[in-house]
Amino acid sequence: MKIVVCGAGQVGFNIARHLSMESNDVTVVDQAPDRIRVINDTIDATGLVGHASDPNVMEKAGSADADMVIAVAYADEVNMVACQVAHSLFDVPMKIARIRQQSYLNPMWSTLFTRDNMPIDVIISPEREVARAVGRRLQVPGAFEMIPLAEDRVKLLGVRCSASCPLINTPLRQLTQLFPDLNIVIIGIFRNGKTMVPTGNDQMLEDDEVYLVVDSTQVHRTMSAFGLEHTEASRLLIFGGGNIGMFIAQEVEENHSWINAKLIESDPARAEKIATRLDKTVVLQGDVLDSELLEEANVSQTETVIAVTNDDETNILSSLLAKQYGCQRALTLINKSVYEPLIGSLGIDVVVNPRNITVSTILQHVRRGRIHSVHTLREGFGELIEAEALETSELVGAPLREVNLPKGVVVGAIVRGDEVIVPRGGTVIQAKDRVVLFAESKAIRIVEKMFSVQLEYF
Repeated sequence: MKIVVCGAGQVGFNIARHLSMESNDVTVVDQAPDRIRVINDTIDATGLVGHASDPNVMEKAGSADADMVIAVAYADEVNMVACQVAHSLFDVPMKIARIRQQSYLNPMWSTLFTRDNMPIDVIISPEREVARAVGRRLQVPGAFEMIPLAEDRVKLLGVRCSASCPLINTPLRQLTQLFPDLNIVIIGIFRNGKTMVPTGNDQMLEDDEVYLVVDSTQVHRTMSAFGLEHTEASRLLIFGGGNIGMFIAQEVEENHSWINAKLIESDPARAEKIATRLDKTVVLQGDVLDSELLEEANVSQTETVIAVTNDDETNILSSLLAKQYGCQRALTLINKSVYEPLIGSLGIDVVVNPRNITVSTILQHVRRGRIHSVHTLREGFGELIEAEALETSELVGAPLREVNLPKGVVVGAIVRGDEVIVPRGGTVIQAKDRVVLFAESKAIRIVEKMFSVQLEYF
């Protein structure tokens, strides 16, 4: 597939890196020569210096025979014009654009992005995607990640093993003996800054971050097995009243009506504006690092704080301050990847990374064939893929122990109708089964070559 990526920032770079690893023909356009130099030096993609809204530049990038344009430049207007140029001049079949400015997405102007006006096939709003991701994490207290799969019959959970976790220092193969009715598959472990796909001989250790696939009906039991029996928050405090903070508050009001939410915003005009747009959320104006204001917000009696200001350092410090006051759980938005290795030792419970969320959302629209969803797990670790097995697939009709899955690929769950099947060596996948599998980054290309024809995965 030939893809033109407009914008070589963090999101554009990571999208290009993912797609180039899978043997796609990727060209990246950006007006910053240093960013294009990084593209050309570090990944298997072609970098081109220029404005993505310039028809001459888009022609040089190969738009004339491109299958897709992904516009993630800094300016919304550049992304929109790039898609217009791709459609009107080069007839590119698929146009995806990241648009941050919410006024463009106002339902009042819903006709703007139609085929007759500005033909963008998929619009990604990072702020709304982050708000949805935070809302998912609120549903499973104690988990730092939660992704619903297969119409929510299966969930991907990320949990952190504490010293009191009953399952640490136990070989994974023994989990089936200890919990014969517990439908979970551990697909990945993050330990000491490194990721791994575990085998049956591996053990979970203290401070490990564990990714597992579980039957949705057994989420509570699974959290109990890990010693994480947290109740859902009834009191919530949001730091930051930007678009993300406001969307989170709206998400809570719509889908978690029992939660008593408060929001702190430093800018008086912005605080007044969002107060008029929220029905039940209490909006306080002031500094999230002001101890008196935190006491006024009753942070000591708050179960969960969500720090989503536009400054990473403020988010980290306010989260730590809230926990020092007695708040039980902190969800912290962090843009800079340099901070992520420090989070566990600092005591922050959940990191929300807008870049990873945006990349995952865009990749879901890139995959072809029988793909239902794709989710990126950590930067550079791998992808959780949900797809339908076809009759011609090598996976169908043979026990999994006889299927030559590449190293770094794990089948996490099989959904057959309303039944969730935990894959074992003797499990046989049938045609039309929904298969949830994890593939490490280095194995994605192998998965593509192995299944592209038979499964139409990619």
